[in-house]
Amino acid sequence: MKSEYDILVIGGGPGGALAAWTAAKAGLSACIIEKRPAIGAPVRCAEGIGKELLKEFMEPDPRWISADIQRARIVAPDGTSIALDEGRAGTEVGYVLDRKFFDRELVWKASEAGADVFVKTRAVAPIIEEGRVCGATVEFCGKRCDIRAKVTIAADGVESKFARWCGIDTTLPLREMMSCAQYLVTGIDIDPHSNDFYLGEEVAPQGYLWVFAKGERSANIGVGIPASKSKPGMRAKDYLDRFMKERYPDGRIIECVFGGDPVSRPLSCTVADGLMIVGDAARVVDPITGGGIGNAMITGRMAAEVAAKAIAAGDTSKAALMPYDEGWRSSKMGRTLERNYRVKEYFITLSDEKMNTLARSIEGINFSEITVMALLKEIIKRNPKLLLELKHLKDSLG
Repeated sequence: MKSEYDILVIGGGPGGALAAWTAAKAGLSACIIEKRPAIGAPVRCAEGIGKELLKEFMEPDPRWISADIQRARIVAPDGTSIALDEGRAGTEVGYVLDRKFFDRELVWKASEAGADVFVKTRAVAPIIEEGRVCGATVEFCGKRCDIRAKVTIAADGVESKFARWCGIDTTLPLREMMSCAQYLVTGIDIDPHSNDFYLGEEVAPQGYLWVFAKGERSANIGVGIPASKSKPGMRAKDYLDRFMKERYPDGRIIECVFGGDPVSRPLSCTVADGLMIVGDAARVVDPITGGGIGNAMITGRMAAEVAAKAIAAGDTSKAALMPYDEGWRSSKMGRTLERNYRVKEYFITLSDEKMNTLARSIEGINFSEITVMALLKEIIKRNPKLLLELKHLKDSLG
């Protein structure tokens, strides 16, 4: 382990890997440190990503694709089902990945490009000099050492301890942190090319339950509810266990994961002197779906591109790194995050009865595309009074 790099990346997930990979390809010295003993484990998400988004970064590989998703189904509280499929919509839905292999593939690409990678290596404190982040003190194999860097990229997930240690306000209201539980289940009858979403107070209050296919008879089955709703007997795991008992009583659970997922607006600023924040640490998770893999990759790549220019110019101040923050906010991703946050804030107020009414109004519709926007536009078309309730979204709805 060297004592100095151009870029030090805290966290080896998709955002951190893309940052290091991009930096190394640009000729910078880069280092990834990951606190866990293995990249990609344990899996802490439903593993879904859009096909077109993935292809912006790399070609799909069967080694790390568990399922080619061609359909999606949204199930309202009363059982009304909204079916979306590639054949009817003429578009692609996405893939369900195997994160254990996918994340490692990204880190391998970073390594092949020249980045150093150290697992079971934990950042324990930032190095701050005259208000500037200059790297981190890390713990590796029981020993502590300093790694200095011209730019440090915090890609340490939803907890984002490193950014907090650097003085960034990362606090999050309980209502905007989803408490999640997920089982990897096998031996069940499912549509191997479908992702299903279940809504309703009895299934997942102010959240949703998902069944994401991972092969012919396996699926990620999980649920997310606001942490503020979690109480004894009403935790995410309790809702998940109830669903499993009702729908898949003979399913065999071979893995289980628990964690949190932010459904808030992003951090108010994702740069500081010598510091950049990407992925879940920056809160760039879709507030409606909770998906964050693609957005982490987008911000990781963008952060490294801006950092490379700043390092070349000899200026890694907050002002010099600000084009990253401004860039992702003004991008399609940033605009979608803001719109979806507003949509989420409206939909969590709906009663089961209102959701049933809206679902029945678009049941059987042929959609031109499978997106949140397409669904929203069709719902408003069939329920024009909603436009008054969503007037703050009028411009973005077109």
